[in-house]
Amino acid sequence: MQETEVKLAPEAEGQEQQSTEEAVSEQLVIGAEAPVEASSTAHIKAIIEAVVYITDEPLSAAQIAAALGQPAELVAKALDELAAEYNRPEHGLTVREVAGGYKMATKPEHHEAVRAFVKNLKPPLKLSLPALETLAVVAYKQPVTGPEVMEIRGVQGAGVLKTLIDRKLIAPAGRKNVIGKPIQYKTTKEFLIQFGLKDVSELPTLKEFEELSKFALADPEPEPEPETPSGEEK
Repeated sequence: MQETEVKLAPEAEGQEQQSTEEAVSEQLVIGAEAPVEASSTAHIKAIIEAVVYITDEPLSAAQIAAALGQPAELVAKALDELAAEYNRPEHGLTVREVAGGYKMATKPEHHEAVRAFVKNLKPPLKLSLPALETLAVVAYKQPVTGPEVMEIRGVQGAGVLKTLIDRKLIAPAGRKNVIGKPIQYKTTKEFLIQFGLKDVSELPTLKEFEELSKFALADPEPEPEPETPSGEEK
């Protein structure tokens, strides 16, 4: 028995090839869209995690959805996934429902360890306005001498420099090669840690530093030496 070979007409063969190409193209488009959608969902989930972390009051799924402009179902699903992830034993934090909203907190089983750790922490850094001003001068002009700091600020402030040295925010940086060879000062590693800086290149602009000074907390400790206008006799 002889096999019969069926040959398609040129037009039919062209249509079949076009149909196959369209199907392949459609599959490629679907395959390309999937990772983008997954990436977008992961991004929104990360934002929700950050929002829950920074807020003190519990936030409902509806509040988060309205604020982010995202579907409530998507936000609710992300919150459920976050709660499940943080519920794993390798996490010290938990995301749970509190008073109709979601809140991030330490797990109860770690409370005692966290409480003991907090008791051993150093008290928060509090600087008076003169100390913050002096620190700003040293940070932006370093290495800088005491007389140069006083000239810039317009007041005598040797006591303030001592306070900053005691708090390990500034340190001596050799002597300047001028008459009298005054000591120069620079900021320290502790300064970078306290202000969350990688290095001094990340210092805020002078305008931002001035804004920061408005929120300086009063130092409960009296200044070792009262400041007097530069050039005025004590």
